[in-house]
Amino acid sequence: MMRVLKACAWLLTAVGVAASSHQSPTEGVESLVKRRLPQHVDSFEFVLEPSHGSGLLNDTYTVSSTNNGKVRIEGTTTSALLSGLHKYLSGEANVDIWWFTGSQLHQAPKTLPKLKVPIKGSSVVPYRYYWNTVTTSYTSAFWSWEDWETQLDWMALRGVNLALAWIGVEKVFIDVFHEIGLNDEEIDSFISGPAFLAWNHFGNIQGSWGGSLPRSWVDEQFSLQLKIITRMQELGITPILPAFPGFVPRNISRVFPDISLSMSPVWSDFGTTLSADTYINPFDPRFAQLQKLFINKQQELYGNVTNFWTLDQFNENRPLSGDLDYLRNVSHNTWTALKAADPEAVWVMQAWLFSSDSSFWTNDRIEAFLGGIPDNSDMLLLDLFAESAPQWQRTDSFYGKPWIWCELHDYGGNMGLYGQIENVTINSVDAVRSSDSIVGFGLTMEGQEGNEIMYDLLLDQAWSPKPIDTETYFHDWVSARYSTEKIQSLYKGWEMLRPTVFNNTNMTVNAVQKSILELTPSISGLLGRTGHHGTTIMYDQAVMVDAWSELFKAGLQDLTLFKNPNYQYDLVDWTRQVLVNSFEDLYKDLVDAYNKSSSATVIRSRGAKLVSLLKTLDAVLATDENFQLAPWIEQARASDPSAADFFEFNARNQITLWGPQGQIEDYASKQWAGLVGTYYAERWQQFVDYLAATKPASYNQTAFHEKLLIWETAWGQQTSTRIVNVGVTDIRSVLDMALKSWGELFKL
Repeated sequence: MMRVLKACAWLLTAVGVAASSHQSPTEGVESLVKRRLPQHVDSFEFVLEPSHGSGLLNDTYTVSSTNNGKVRIEGTTTSALLSGLHKYLSGEANVDIWWFTGSQLHQAPKTLPKLKVPIKGSSVVPYRYYWNTVTTSYTSAFWSWEDWETQLDWMALRGVNLALAWIGVEKVFIDVFHEIGLNDEEIDSFISGPAFLAWNHFGNIQGSWGGSLPRSWVDEQFSLQLKIITRMQELGITPILPAFPGFVPRNISRVFPDISLSMSPVWSDFGTTLSADTYINPFDPRFAQLQKLFINKQQELYGNVTNFWTLDQFNENRPLSGDLDYLRNVSHNTWTALKAADPEAVWVMQAWLFSSDSSFWTNDRIEAFLGGIPDNSDMLLLDLFAESAPQWQRTDSFYGKPWIWCELHDYGGNMGLYGQIENVTINSVDAVRSSDSIVGFGLTMEGQEGNEIMYDLLLDQAWSPKPIDTETYFHDWVSARYSTEKIQSLYKGWEMLRPTVFNNTNMTVNAVQKSILELTPSISGLLGRTGHHGTTIMYDQAVMVDAWSELFKAGLQDLTLFKNPNYQYDLVDWTRQVLVNSFEDLYKDLVDAYNKSSSATVIRSRGAKLVSLLKTLDAVLATDENFQLAPWIEQARASDPSAADFFEFNARNQITLWGPQGQIEDYASKQWAGLVGTYYAERWQQFVDYLAATKPASYNQTAFHEKLLIWETAWGQQTSTRIVNVGVTDIRSVLDMALKSWGELFKL
């Protein structure tokens, strides 16, 4: 569908900006082939043929076989060329690159498949957007350049051409704050630890617990950002850089005595020391001064790489007033300062606030705030949770501002098989048909996790004017996932999950479900939770067991699958889900026995089954490094060896207490070997011990939790030079053990 928005001429100049900076317009694409398919550097021809026209233009590509045996890919942008390359490799050669298991592109057959007819693609939206601000903390907080290289190639091949680029921004903050006269102590009191920087950027928290952010790490992150920006340009991805949001160290009035300041609300019970951030009112000229310093500094460091600037002032921070004129003036002054710093600036804003605080952000307030930006093309809204809580419909497409339909899908990087295939395909296409100002589709998960097919689905939907047929899509995805088309049990297992596990339409649970095993033990309040962290299992658990059986059967039919990293990953993931689902019944049995005042012996017996399941789960997870605590801790320690203990504390705290006193405890919980075995299993064992020693009439959840918190805090303060998972590494042996344990627990 072609749509011309005269007000969006800025899109035309931004698309493909990276390609124009190279001596060869196809150099970035060719470099990716050299990295990932070195045996096929001479197998492809890439031809960049830019579109001609004005306004909003979509990407197109054509893939064909030549008479001399090569694969020829023509495209209108670097991103289009890479999308065509990916379509050919995944669809014809059955190879791909993946989040956790890395690239298997080098396994493409020596003689590439010849196309009988060309493959053609045309995007339905000009932008395929990537990342949520918090993903930089939940997922990539401790990434190396090797991790980023894989990530950026994954993004580029899937057509991403617009992405957040937050890494290393602390150097910019520090340099600007030094420049205006703040000292190191004042700056350190403001900047948060590495696992919590995203919320520092949002103005939700300030300062750090457990230590201060080392300058050596700041410098290393900035060096990493230089590589990221350069690679983005090569791959046709326009970076979105951070603008100055207004949040500052509290001592800012020492250098600017007459500055106009306000204070954000306390966030998530963090108190006024670690929250209630100070910010400069956009009406004050110092706001514009710092905005200019902030943007100019990045232009000096990176060059003129973008005009897109991300700026979120009220993300889970309610404005001082709901007065319409006040809201309009705040946004107008923010926009004025941004345009003064970069006349071509486009303000990119997450529209999460309109969903998360809908009681405050009524339609008239949203319209007033957005109305403060007089030129629609100067703003780009991200409808962050469009698959579950779309805001574009109630705001009449954000009152004319360009916007992107985004899939959030998960919170905190929680682990659980889950999807909304109908919402992602049907609803996104409906938006394109209904809205004159939609300009893209995007992925905004809080953390990358194991439902990779759901994220691929939306990015591929960006190239289809009709809702994708998910049955065909799952079949083709499985072929590329396992590089085979022979084993029907693989397809059967995935097809069982497609209309069930991956097709939740009940929005009472609207994101990846959280297992009760990851929550603070209690005799009530764990089951049946709804909302963002729902614990209600939204499908027949028997379907998950049957699908798992088919997946396991496939490995027995072709033993080479057990050496396939994707099969290994999925088999562990599905086994994890079956075991996790089973935990619920064991918990019910335990609580039922306790409420009936059963003997301590009965309680301990039922509690032993529950803890045994956790130990079995831990052993299964230990067979794959992608399901282990160890890499998370090791990456944290390695990111700055001079402060390894501080970084390990950050890593442990984020996935457990999330705050010095457990302010948002278990929000970013993970089902990882080492965490399940030494943290969750121990918590539940302490719970069983408490129940066995306490009569129902004397049960006190507060007292139990206070005692537990002392142990949890101590766990988070542990340090080690290396975390080692001890256990069986043969997944088949572990599965045999899991089946035996499962059968004993449930008397199968």
